[in-house]
Amino acid sequence: MAMTMLEKILASHSRQEIVRPGDIVDIFIDVRVARDFGGANVVKKIREKGLEIEDPQRTFFTFDCNPAGSDQKYAVNQHLCRLFAREKGLKVYDINSGIGTHILIEEGIVYPGVTAVSTDSHANILGAVGAFGQGMGDMDIAAAWNKGKIWFKIPESVKINLNGDLPSSVSAKDIVLNLLKIFGANSLLGCSVEIYGKAAGNLSLDERITISSMATEMGAIIILFPPSGQIISYFKERFKKDIKPVYADQDAFYSRTFDLNAPDFRQMISRPGQPHDAVDASELYSVKIDSGFIGSCTNGRIEDMQKAADILKGKKVAPGVVLKIVPATDSVWKECLEKGLIDIFKRSGALVSNAGCAGCAEGQVGQNGPGEVTVSTGNRNFPGKQGKGSVYLASPEIVAASAIAGFITTPDRIPAEPALFLIKPSTPDQTSKKPGESKAAERPNIVEGRAWVIRKDNIDTDMIYHNRYLSVTEIKEMGQYTFDNLEGLRNFASEAHRGDIVIAGRNFGSGSSRQQAVDCFISLGIQAIVAESFGAIYERNAINAAFPILACNNISELELTENDNVRINFLTGEITSLRTGKSVHSEPFSEVQYEIYKNGGLL
Repeated sequence: MAMTMLEKILASHSRQEIVRPGDIVDIFIDVRVARDFGGANVVKKIREKGLEIEDPQRTFFTFDCNPAGSDQKYAVNQHLCRLFAREKGLKVYDINSGIGTHILIEEGIVYPGVTAVSTDSHANILGAVGAFGQGMGDMDIAAAWNKGKIWFKIPESVKINLNGDLPSSVSAKDIVLNLLKIFGANSLLGCSVEIYGKAAGNLSLDERITISSMATEMGAIIILFPPSGQIISYFKERFKKDIKPVYADQDAFYSRTFDLNAPDFRQMISRPGQPHDAVDASELYSVKIDSGFIGSCTNGRIEDMQKAADILKGKKVAPGVVLKIVPATDSVWKECLEKGLIDIFKRSGALVSNAGCAGCAEGQVGQNGPGEVTVSTGNRNFPGKQGKGSVYLASPEIVAASAIAGFITTPDRIPAEPALFLIKPSTPDQTSKKPGESKAAERPNIVEGRAWVIRKDNIDTDMIYHNRYLSVTEIKEMGQYTFDNLEGLRNFASEAHRGDIVIAGRNFGSGSSRQQAVDCFISLGIQAIVAESFGAIYERNAINAAFPILACNNISELELTENDNVRINFLTGEITSLRTGKSVHSEPFSEVQYEIYKNGGLL
């Protein structure tokens, strides 16, 4: 029977000849990766459970979040991973290497048709080469390291046809921001997306990486491109591999198909707070900036560096504006050096740093301060993600042009003289928190508790548990930081009662793959979370941690108010308001979820 790209890849890595959306199967994982902060938690779980490594040759560490080791906690975690790697014979791509997902492609470790998992929520970037990549929490990664496989629920597949030719001014970053404008953060939630059409077929490897790297921001499991002749040649010529690319069957079934007109795409910029809040770049012309950032797994490739250099050559960054440039990998950095791009960057007044994730990770360049306005090529601009200031997302061309102008602009509208700007710093909320106490979770099938009703969609993991606390590995210490970065709920940790139940909107837990965004609720003794829908990685992390979550798209019908008590039956999915007696039905626990729940966790 016919299958889509993802279905064929996953079927070939399972015991099934055919897989269909909704099937839960064990997937053999070709490549298993942990990063700086996630790696320490993986090691901790492996040691606590007395587990072994199934295949050291398929198991890797990548240190890309803090290449400088400039933060003491990062440095401790990195060295902990190094010691473990020496003991187990694992390969470490250390602080001199760059972004792990890019390394996997550059080193030929991942190529069309293979499967890979990482503690990086942007591991789905590997869809750029027609491979399956998935970000997962540290419990999933520990299980994959030990077993060589992991359970996975086959998602629905969606097909996007990008028809016609793109305007010459539209970059790959503009393409994905246009897609975010069209589809938002959750209309493709949990789906595998395949992109076809003339415009897509002409994209280079670097351009495909840019688009695939933002699948997470669209709520998608992955964005897959069918491998072009150029992609296949890349691996065959460099690594002499016998590449067997996977393509969808012509009569494969897609739950939805979209035909988009590429000539209608425009240069776009995402406004601060949400990547999908994208508007035509002209709407933000003249917004003053304090800084610019070029890099990240989305726009740190050599083509991105070259485009920025073409604009910066012979020009200066505006007085008072800071431009930070971070190539994705050491090989990109060296190519920048060989081509004279580093010289161009330095002569323009930019800061060039070690290859790595940079702005997305708290420990390296790219962070901004309170009141600072940044235009960035990163993939996320959630509040607090890249610092305490405001972050606009744009292409390398727009960032370079804006850095010269001193305000947001496009390359064709750079003024003869740069603009001046005023700094208006704000004072961040420094509300103190009381640490919660951990308690062994009871596992009844029916629970009752007070409802915390949060009428908000797209609550991401940075709002739930900010990345500045990622070095914390003890669950009992995590509760105090819950919702620390969500406006209006910063007192949640001190006001929540053990046994409370959180009620939320759509796409709860979108964003990073951090397990702490689940464990912090366990730390506080929260009994369950009910939301209209969940981010794909968050859903896995909660299930694997035996933390009850239920998806209920009509929870609003209960008309719950603060301090209402609710009853939840995990086996039937029934949710009842104890004040009114009214009930609705959510998705009950699946067999896998129930087994893991009763087992006390995946491990």
